[in-house]
Amino acid sequence: MTRREFIESVGATCLNWQWSWSFVNQAERFVVFGAWDRNTAGRKSMIFSESWMTNNRGRKNPGFKQSRDHIRLVEEEGYTLKTFPMEYSDARKDEDGIGPATIAGFTPKLSERTLAKIGNAWYASDSSDDIPLAEEIETPEKFSEGAKTSISINAFERSAKARNVCVQHHGLNCAACGFNFKNVYGPLGEQFIHVHHIVPIGSVGDEYEVDPVKDLIPVCPNCHAMIHRVNPPFTIAQLRELLGR
Repeated sequence: MTRREFIESVGATCLNWQWSWSFVNQAERFVVFGAWDRNTAGRKSMIFSESWMTNNRGRKNPGFKQSRDHIRLVEEEGYTLKTFPMEYSDARKDEDGIGPATIAGFTPKLSERTLAKIGNAWYASDSSDDIPLAEEIETPEKFSEGAKTSISINAFERSAKARNVCVQHHGLNCAACGFNFKNVYGPLGEQFIHVHHIVPIGSVGDEYEVDPVKDLIPVCPNCHAMIHRVNPPFTIAQLRELLGR
């Protein structure tokens, strides 16, 4: 089944099957967006962003205006939002990463979602939004039958030396909100802070060379969790903007 066949099977349509990002069923009043795997964290998927107005060649994306109107139908006219999972591929990008996104595959199943705007992007969420802790890395799990449970975890080594260099350079204040644990908790909070990997540690190989000043940044656990609540993770600048700082 092609994407077009699937969308038409649920009674939805669009302006152009080649470049449309989203679809609408006017009779049943719902819109459909594909939810890329690379833009999904837990049960929250980024489905539209103001930054998508132009492509990586600086040209206007023809699907932007239509999808923005579909977002408006959900926000202002009570249309239901539905999504289906899509697998992302870089197959059509050149060696510099320039080129269109390609659908490597999709699951022909619609899920009803809720819509929320965060910063300059819109996210589709399930009603139950279970998000892993910021320090967790999503890994395959193996469970055995019976009373005992075994879990296989892919562990990444975090360098204490790199962390120390990061803190020595950037300090112990949260780079997003400014919180300092020692100032609030006294000796109990001394030297305590999370260190955020600007390049998510789960997306790199088993070993990679870290620049503690450029690749790491101190953040409090609350801000660290909010950074990783979406995928791709928020930048420090984006989180500061949400905080009005």
